[in-house]
Amino acid sequence: MNVCEVCGNRYDKAFQVTRQGVTHIFDSFECAIQALAPTCDHCGCRVIGHGVEKDNVIYCCAHCAEQKGVTEMVDRA
Repeated sequence: MNVCEVCGNRYDKAFQVTRQGVTHIFDSFECAIQALAPTCDHCGCRVIGHGVEKDNVIYCCAHCAEQKGVTEMVDRA
């Protein structure tokens, strides 16, 4: 059985994710998100959707980007 690199759980249904040539093993999407998802530069939450980005800085939403001075982002038109 494979061992999840985040929680250490041994699980027969663990899966691999390869990112930038490095393979990771997880027992759940929750652990994969904790290990691989970027965090919002303002609030620190994990960005598991598209998020928004400006100058290589990632935010979870336009509101958080605005709080950091990025005014071009909008959640809705």
